[in-house]
Amino acid sequence: MTDRKRPAPDPRRLDVLIDRVRLEVDNGALPSAQLAVHVDGRECAFETFGDATPTTRYVLQSTGRSVVAGVLWKLISDGLLDVSRTVASYIPEFATNGKDSVTVEQVVTHVGGFPLAPLGYPAMLHREERLAAFAKWRLTYEPGSELQFHLTSAAWVIAELCERLTGQPIRDYLASLTGPLGLHSIEIGPPLERQHDVAPFVRTDGGSDDDVYPWGPWYLARPEILAAGEPSHSTVATASDLAGWYQALMNSDIWRREVVEDALRVRVTLPVTGERGGTPSVPGNVGLFILLAGDDGLSRGFLPTATGPRTFGHGGAASQVGFADPDSGLSFAFLTNGYPSTGYEQSRIGLNRIINVGNLAADCFS
Repeated sequence: MTDRKRPAPDPRRLDVLIDRVRLEVDNGALPSAQLAVHVDGRECAFETFGDATPTTRYVLQSTGRSVVAGVLWKLISDGLLDVSRTVASYIPEFATNGKDSVTVEQVVTHVGGFPLAPLGYPAMLHREERLAAFAKWRLTYEPGSELQFHLTSAAWVIAELCERLTGQPIRDYLASLTGPLGLHSIEIGPPLERQHDVAPFVRTDGGSDDDVYPWGPWYLARPEILAAGEPSHSTVATASDLAGWYQALMNSDIWRREVVEDALRVRVTLPVTGERGGTPSVPGNVGLFILLAGDDGLSRGFLPTATGPRTFGHGGAASQVGFADPDSGLSFAFLTNGYPSTGYEQSRIGLNRIINVGNLAADCFS
């Protein structure tokens, strides 16, 4: 969001970051990992560790929400979508069970009131069944009153908005954005024949994969589920292309700059509750389908605390993260395929890993 070119990161600090991630693989905590650091459109580091190659793609889980956010911002940039309007004004099938007054903004900031609305496999494969699910969804709280991550429901709404407004399914529309940017590894729901380069899920806490909790993140370990393309979690990419996507969000004229600036405005600051809740002492800072660091030094969504207040991005299972700092021009991605049996790495070791790695990336400048 600036034409000013800043100096490259300090190579010694980059080495510390790279060694920190390498340690996670060398000591057996993770089967593989990738990291990428970009600054002002330049790739300053891209490293792969363990059982992977530089072309290996990772399932982004919730880290992929920043990719879906870019689709949302493009619809706004092209004048196709007004987030202040109700969802039902675009998708009449949604206007049931008290949802007629829910706005697009409330949905994409996770205060829409239907956080765990169900839509599973194989119903998700068929548009008519997705729309039938929309009609069945019910509110569990007054829209705007609580912040609960709409784990899959919000992205399904974004996907339908995309198809209504552009005539293209979201995976095809996304490809029309990533292609010109040269970010070819980014894909929502890769078909079975294109999953050969996707890192398989590997259990990190012992035992066989038969013992894992079958829902949550492990749901996407099944190739047919990944291919079904649930937008919030089934995006795949390399770390390099994810960091490049953030650079594009900050700098490319694909998006109107005033739209991006407005998308990065904190719209919701509430305690994160519900299925993926946090603590009331650390409220979420939510923009348009992304999280923001804010200026109080508190860690949100695995975003670093050693960076600027406008830093935006998203963490995801098991312990992955992508973010960008418009003030320094930095973007960063850390991806892995190591998952505990629960799918979410929330042990002390796991949390320390993602917090330390993110802050080391943010601290790359001398």
